[in-house]
Amino acid sequence: MHIDIHRHSDTSLSNQIYFSIIDHIQSGLLQQGDKLPTVRDLAKQLNVSLVTAAKAYTRLKDDGYLTTVQGKGTFVDELQKQSEIPVPSSTSFDWQLSIPDYLPRSQFAQYHYVEEAINLSSSMIDPGLLPNRYLEKEMQHVLARHPQIMSKYGEIQGDLQLRQVIQSFLEKLDVPSTPENILVTSGSQQGLDLVARAFIGPDDVVVMEAPTYPGAIDVFMGRGARIITVPVDHEGMNMKQLQSICDKYKPKLIYTIPTFHSPTGASMSMKRRKQLLLLAQSIDCLIVEDDPYRELYFEKKPPAPIKSLDHDGHVIYLRGLSKTLAPGCRIGIITASGSIFNRLLAAKANNDLGSPLLTQKAILPFLTSKKMIDHTKKLRTALMVRRDLMINVLTKHAPKDVTWQIPQGGLNLWLSFPSWVDTRALLHEARKQQITFLPGSVCYPGEPKQNYIRLSFSYVNEKALTEGVEKLCGIFQQALSTPQNHKQSLFF
Repeated sequence: MHIDIHRHSDTSLSNQIYFSIIDHIQSGLLQQGDKLPTVRDLAKQLNVSLVTAAKAYTRLKDDGYLTTVQGKGTFVDELQKQSEIPVPSSTSFDWQLSIPDYLPRSQFAQYHYVEEAINLSSSMIDPGLLPNRYLEKEMQHVLARHPQIMSKYGEIQGDLQLRQVIQSFLEKLDVPSTPENILVTSGSQQGLDLVARAFIGPDDVVVMEAPTYPGAIDVFMGRGARIITVPVDHEGMNMKQLQSICDKYKPKLIYTIPTFHSPTGASMSMKRRKQLLLLAQSIDCLIVEDDPYRELYFEKKPPAPIKSLDHDGHVIYLRGLSKTLAPGCRIGIITASGSIFNRLLAAKANNDLGSPLLTQKAILPFLTSKKMIDHTKKLRTALMVRRDLMINVLTKHAPKDVTWQIPQGGLNLWLSFPSWVDTRALLHEARKQQITFLPGSVCYPGEPKQNYIRLSFSYVNEKALTEGVEKLCGIFQQALSTPQNHKQSLFF
């Protein structure tokens, strides 16, 4: 069990241990019944006092994450009512617990693809809304025209034709770039990983929005970064608080999703985009602009990317290409300038020697045809219908204490509950009815907020969407009918 300790953090050492163990549990890295080190062993491992380690364990037990079996040790007991759990029997894999790892958390993966019949947790698009037949035929055409394509490596930087098409696409957004400054990645997630591998190491300060995309939290925490958060309102990141953080910590990198922010759906105003760039320029800090939902606007086009304002190479721009076309293709891009780009390219070479060439070639004709424009328009309409449907069902059936803001684009709705509600308990009940959503705690590094959820309206059809949200509202009604002060009292 790897726990990063930041000794100059404003968060106490015992709280850092507490939150790190919660991250391990919620990531599935620690599971029900796993045995934890003794207080003495943990204190020695982390070079902290016995009092500090004991204080963290006591709080975890008080909050229902751990339980102690007299004479046998301390075990994971997340959200269980019983005070004791059976000690797992010895197996041939028990020795593996002695092998240390460097994974502080990996929460997002367990919610990315789920088995539940009504999937409201995955921020993905219903396969029925994607151009599957067209891409299937194009894949066959590529193989027919280039029979040896599967026997060749593509360029590490990405297929040149695709990069030329992407340059034209970025020009329409006023994003300055050239084919030489574009890197094709295996999805945006790899783009994030390359940025982290190239520029982030232990104790480097990374500023993130709170809440934010959990996959980014996992990546930066995996590099040992010290993450400082800035709250988000309807205009995006709070600039006054960001200025204060930058004055105190001088971060190495600021990660933002300024357009149809995940999970809240907010869009950063152009005024704040300019302020953010000026601030980064003043302290020689990198901005990572993650822009996955730009085309998925409903009422009006969003403001131009921060990268369109960048003339000094402070912004690394990430974009997923396959999300709205073919998620299985796993194609994304990075554009950056100067030596920053060169180092990202080196990280890509070290990582995988290049993304698959077949899928890059297969999407090229679609990207350059009118079909792409028509598909995007139809997709926006379909998603807006589903957004409105979800809001209408919630308006009709949700308790009055459940609130949300209407997103102007993207794939998600962010719901707020009274502060005493732990939405992980709601998820436990929802799964009994084959429904899933993303608990808001996953979207926070450090101290999680438990009283939010993200509902994705993009993945299931309208019938399933209506059924799922109506059933969820019933679960919400039951939970909020008798307010409780302790998270485990909900349904347990």
